[in-house]
Amino acid sequence: MRRTKAEAEATRRQIICAAERVFFKKGVSNATMEDVAKAAGVTRGAIYWHFANKTALFMELYKSVPLPQEDMVARELESDDADVFAVVERAAAKWLDALASDEQRQRILTILLRCDYSGEFAPVLEKQQHVDDDHKCKLESALARVASKGQLSACWTPRSAASALRWMMKGLCSEWLLHGRRFDLAGEGRENLRRLIESLRGADATRAR
Repeated sequence: MRRTKAEAEATRRQIICAAERVFFKKGVSNATMEDVAKAAGVTRGAIYWHFANKTALFMELYKSVPLPQEDMVARELESDDADVFAVVERAAAKWLDALASDEQRQRILTILLRCDYSGEFAPVLEKQQHVDDDHKCKLESALARVASKGQLSACWTPRSAASALRWMMKGLCSEWLLHGRRFDLAGEGRENLRRLIESLRGADATRAR
């Protein structure tokens, strides 16, 4: 009997969920499609009907959650009169809250952090770098507008400020996920983010508040 579209989608989601569990437990490089098939309760043929190879399956996991720097680059930043610092702080804090409370997001990001991107997974790294470069440019552009209004502290450039914000978010999340969750990600993360943003604000931005 031919499967319905709903049944096919349900199987596809089942495979993705199984891949998440298997990749988290064994690592992407060590896991096989047979491992995923067993965990999903389907045949290898069913997996290959939905995904051409392990790279395609891994890419689907990659696309399922945004990275920290992605959520900081909100559409609001494109407005000339946007309070860039407030937008970035709000978006980044929201992301930290989401990561701290969402175990699935934690597993998927841990998988991404642990992955060896050589060989067959090089295209995934290239995709990440492309997205990262795009978001970096957008954040730098927004901060350049801030600087033109005298609202960026003189000791920072738009590029260095954008890099510091992105590195803080990446570093916070990586440290928390890979080293035993030894601090309060949402609480301490928000506080340190606030302190960094305060150091970025120029005198005009402080007065405008």
